[in-house]
Amino acid sequence: MPRAINLEACFQKFNDTFAPKIVGELNGQHVKLVRLEGNKVPWHTHDREDELFFVVEGTLDVEDRAGKVTLQPGEFCIIPRGEEHRVVPHGHVKLMLFEPAGIAHTGQVQAEITRNECERLDV
Repeated sequence: MPRAINLEACFQKFNDTFAPKIVGELNGQHVKLVRLEGNKVPWHTHDREDELFFVVEGTLDVEDRAGKVTLQPGEFCIIPRGEEHRVVPHGHVKLMLFEPAGIAHTGQVQAEITRNECERLDV
């Protein structure tokens, strides 16, 4: 039976930043929620996976080597596989990610924020 998942209720379950939480799964993809604050994401690539960044709250710059796009709440962008990128939040940002299960959090780059596994939230 289908069920509604309330994003704000999910975000209320955690406060840590740069630690994506899995809230759903479909067709080999994870739906993740993450809080961001501060410029901590290193430049990195994902050789086999595209990434989708959807801003729920706040303002987020998604940068590649050619430039950047600034996302507001309700906007998203897709980074194609193989494209070097990073994200830079303006203050506190709530973000939804759509990524293949098993994607390396920060590609091949190990950084302060790198997570080898993502926690699954009870939704």
